[in-house]
Amino acid sequence: MTMKKSVFEDPPGNIARSTAVVVDGVSKRYGTRHALDGVSVTVERGEFFGLLGPNGAGKTTLVEIMEGLRQADSGTVRVLGAPPWPRNVALLPRIGVQTQSSAFFVRQTAHEHLSTVAALYGAQDRGVERTLQTVGLTPQRDTRVEDLSGGQRQRLAIASALVHEPELIFLDEPTAALDPQARRSLWDLLRSLKEMGRTIVYTTHHLDEAETLCDRVAILVAGRIAALDSPRGLVDKAGQPTRLLMPAGRVTEERARAIPGVDRVAVQGGSLVLETRASGRVLSALDTIGGLEGVQTRTATLEDVYLVLTSDAQHTTDDQSKERQA
Repeated sequence: MTMKKSVFEDPPGNIARSTAVVVDGVSKRYGTRHALDGVSVTVERGEFFGLLGPNGAGKTTLVEIMEGLRQADSGTVRVLGAPPWPRNVALLPRIGVQTQSSAFFVRQTAHEHLSTVAALYGAQDRGVERTLQTVGLTPQRDTRVEDLSGGQRQRLAIASALVHEPELIFLDEPTAALDPQARRSLWDLLRSLKEMGRTIVYTTHHLDEAETLCDRVAILVAGRIAALDSPRGLVDKAGQPTRLLMPAGRVTEERARAIPGVDRVAVQGGSLVLETRASGRVLSALDTIGGLEGVQTRTATLEDVYLVLTSDAQHTTDDQSKERQA
């Protein structure tokens, strides 16, 4: 896909030109529940930005406010230099949206559906075939939408968000219904979109996916941002231990615990697992004791950090809630 030159201009200022989304102090309540509580975040142009968090953390609400589908109770939002609410029609051709429950023209074929979507955005029809090929639906171009599989409909939803070649793309759990092969194909597509200079705001529960694709991620818990950084930055800051797995029986648990730098020892799945923050020193000791053949090193991942952050933040939220009730 080729980039379209936008006919819209941002307000003057370096920030407006360099950022795609600016969220400042946004809150949203549903009854007595805080869906969002003073959230502030900036997404740079050309950035692949991930929103992570458990169910009910506020991810979808935040994305819908960015898209102009929902009004914030307080705070400000600017998307491509303009407020998305009240519903900003001028922004619509510049953004693409794929939701968890996308609507389709089910009686139309996949090609007809995309042609209709393109026409609604005022985009030229010639991009339809290219978009079908991009998402791997060319063989289903003449299949009615109602006859597509769940995974094929998911790809069609993504195609609907891309067919008018938007500058900013919102994807909400785009790989939820995809098989592993289709999921990896979508990764390649998303990487190519980023290389074209598109900005992508992305929610997912697949932490390996976020770690692979995202430039930065924000982790939301109970309507607040618990952490914001690059995946590698979050892992480095967390200081999670490295896990060394070695065949059980080579070294006793007692001797492993006595190695300087070993924090914890356990037996898991037939392996002796040593946790350490001084992996070089411990590996050297293991080499001396019994050799390193069969020893596996597993460094911390974004998933490890996510589980710690969401657990700690949720405990803090629960404690604050109990204090308010007391």
